[in-house]
Formats: sequence, C-alpha cells, structure tokens
Amino acid sequence: MTELPFIRLDDGATLPERAYAGDAGLDLAASERVELAPGERAVVGTGLAVAIPDGHAGFVQPRSGLAAEHGITIVNSPGLVDSGYRGELKVVLLNTDRTETFVVEPGMRIAQLVIVPVATPQPVDVAELSDSERGERGFGSSASKELESK
Repeated sequence: MTELPFIRLDDGATLPERAYAGDAGLDLAASERVELAPGERAVVGTGLAVAIPDGHAGFVQPRSGLAAEHGITIVNSPGLVDSGYRGELKVVLLNTDRTETFVVEPGMRIAQLVIVPVATPQPVDVAELSDSERGERGFGSSASKELESK
C-alpha cells in the first residue's frame, strides 16, 4: 500500500501527515472548536473520510504530547476504523485533568491514525481448544509466574 485516499468533507479539514519520516501514525486534526471541561468527553470531527484498503484496519490512538501535557486521551483507545467505513473520522476525546478546561481548535492535532494489516479468520465452533503453556490463567498471570520463579 503506497497511497491512502482521503476526502475532505469540510473545506477547512487538514489532510493527515506524519510528523517525522518513518512515523507509524498519521496525525489527525480537529475540524471544529470544542471545549472540554475537566472530566468531560466529546466527539470531535476531523472533516475527513478515508478509504482503508481491504485486509487493513485503522487504529485511532491518543497523541502522547496531549496526554502528558494536558491529560487529553481517547475514551475508546484505540478506536477501530474498518476498511469498509466511509464516514467521517471522529475522535472521542476525554479531558482527564481535574481542574483545567481544554480547548480544541480547528487544525489542532488531536489523535494519530495507524494503518495495519489484519487477519480475518473465520470463526469455527469446536469441542475443545489446543493446549498452551498459559492455559486458562488470565489477568495478572504473568506476575504470579514471575513470583514462582524467584
């Protein structure tokens, strides 16, 4: 894949770009002004639609600078964009700061879009699953395994 087609749904929309050569994420910018009070979330439009190729998916991720400096994150991180979706890319932002309101301005970089290849195996109903070293051990299982080895 060498090209990723976007269409501007809003004349003021900013076409995504990478901050540095080799970056995995394309920076997504807001196309509208939104005020996020402490603890508030909002769906922020980018004014863009994208045609992600079959066999790939887009993952909308937070920007580390916004998170570190202002406590701004994405509620459903990563947000999944399927290859068949052609609507506007929107980002569900959350202001985790306890005291400061954050203002999103049009053109402000608010998220990153990462395109990745995805496998799409067909689900099959089986009587049992193959064995694995981990088995049914779930949350925290690697921490308890680390303690056992000491």
